[in-house]
Amino acid sequence: MKKNSILILFLLFLLIPKLYADENIKFLSLKHKEVNLRQGPSYEYPIKLIYKKKYLPVIIIDRSETWRKIRDFKNNSGWIHISQLTNKKTAINMKNNAIIYKNSTIYSKPIAKLELGRLLIIKKCKEKWCRVQTQNFKGWILKKYLWGKTR
Repeated sequence: MKKNSILILFLLFLLIPKLYADENIKFLSLKHKEVNLRQGPSYEYPIKLIYKKKYLPVIIIDRSETWRKIRDFKNNSGWIHISQLTNKKTAINMKNNAIIYKNSTIYSKPIAKLELGRLLIIKKCKEKWCRVQTQNFKGWILKKYLWGKTR
């Protein structure tokens, strides 16, 4: 009995930090078609780049009052005002020629092949699959191919 307890505690010790690490990742997405990424957390800082993709997912890596330091899927980072961000669930396809299927199985009808970097709106996710929409295509894609808010 004591050996089982020690084994369980050991497994919990290994698994719990991983679970909390994943939960601490906070994805948001861009609220508008044009959003400025700045070098620092105020309008006084110069613009590093201008995003031109509404709903592009970003990871929050720091905060300062009403500003959020973000990182995108190409590893660009900088500061965006919180008014330019939304909780909309989106993701980027990270596999060239990933397939959207009619149902959440690879044996169902393929609906579309996606190019690398394609923006997807997340409708809902299961353990391994997400129901997505991109332009006129709706269907299921394997979650492992997505970078973004899949929870």
